[in-house]
Amino acid sequence: MVIELKVKPFEPEFAGKLNFYVNAVNELIRRDSDNPSIGLLICKDMDRTEVQMAFEGITTPMGVATYDNVRIKEIQAHLPTAEQIQRQIEIAEEEFRLSMQKKIEKSDDA
Repeated sequence: MVIELKVKPFEPEFAGKLNFYVNAVNELIRRDSDNPSIGLLICKDMDRTEVQMAFEGITTPMGVATYDNVRIKEIQAHLPTAEQIQRQIEIAEEEFRLSMQKKIEKSDDA
């Protein structure tokens, strides 16, 4: 899950940024065994019509909420700790290094 928190009301360009972030997570971090990534934009306020127009045509699963309708404590209970995130980054970096090393070894054998 990609969560972006804004301290101001929704602006249409937030949709494009969140779409980029979710796609970056899918490309760089997500594994085949993981569930699909989703995005959640939490902002100070929003106009539903503006949000609908901004997300029109975007197929990435994303949602928008305001501060007053988000149950932060419930979300936090399901999120990893900073240490768990750091460990996952380290694992991903090691997996990347190993895959690059294998590619180099294969090209040296050829």
